[in-house]
Amino acid sequence: MTMAATADHAPSWTDAVRAGLAGLRGRLSQDAPLGPRTWFRVGGPADLLLQPADADDLAHALRHLPPDLPVTVLGACSNVIVRDGGIDGLVIRLGGGFADIAVEPDGLVAGAACLDMVVAEHAAAAGLKGLEFLAGIPGSIGGAVAMNAGAYGSDMATILDWAEIVTRDGTTARLSGPALGFGYRRSRLPAGAIVTRARLRATPADPAEIRQAIATIRQSREDSQPTRARTGGSTFRNPEHGKAWELIDAAGCRGLALHDAQVSEKHCNFMLNTGNATAADLEELGETVRARVQARTGILLEWEIKRIGRPTRPEAPQTGETP
Repeated sequence: MTMAATADHAPSWTDAVRAGLAGLRGRLSQDAPLGPRTWFRVGGPADLLLQPADADDLAHALRHLPPDLPVTVLGACSNVIVRDGGIDGLVIRLGGGFADIAVEPDGLVAGAACLDMVVAEHAAAAGLKGLEFLAGIPGSIGGAVAMNAGAYGSDMATILDWAEIVTRDGTTARLSGPALGFGYRRSRLPAGAIVTRARLRATPADPAEIRQAIATIRQSREDSQPTRARTGGSTFRNPEHGKAWELIDAAGCRGLALHDAQVSEKHCNFMLNTGNATAADLEELGETVRARVQARTGILLEWEIKRIGRPTRPEAPQTGETP
């Protein structure tokens, strides 16, 4: 186990964490910057950042952490705003030990840290059809399972056979797709559980046909979304009837800016960091959009992007859900 130098504001349980994680094969860092890891490039540090070596290392760590220690799991950080004050407690980030892909005749098993688009490419190379939609989702498999990620007519609920998890007390388990209780952009993972790998169903097909489908999805995404910007994917969930971007556009929010935070001109359900925006700027802009849409339509949009951590200034007034 390696450990960075102690931060001045380190919580009192730091020594207990270090003692409990004796024998850890992964990396434990203190006061670890998180902003550079997020797609928005904003946010403060983690009090502690744990990068376990593999699933056994993760289970060992969770069994020996203080039970009152706050734990936050981050994946590819493509749909998250880390607030400017950083994150209390321990942040867990899964790395290379969770990035294996095993191809099977009717599907594949992918580690939680595998990028969705990489899984789609492996499936295509193996002549496995049904995972092409993953090429249009900017995230990792663990997060895709947790939020039932979907695009282009499919989602994780459609293809998931099972997911392996480690619970907050260090217990490992395998859950079937139905046991995860998938809904629109959500699952019923046990509280505090971390996905470590998943099996995805697919069917044999012509690799050239699959690659063409992936190319079409990528081109569609390139044409319709700000893929080359510092963004976080879809900001708000689609309401039961209608599309979030249409409501945002009708409320006059396309291109709306606050400092260097801006609603995308290309797709107005995306926010951008066009320069030196802070997490607070992005969150305030999002709340402004929600307020304008509600005033015009009576519909209160729900955040799809997760907002986590400590704010450094009073949070924008919120009339809806919390992350």
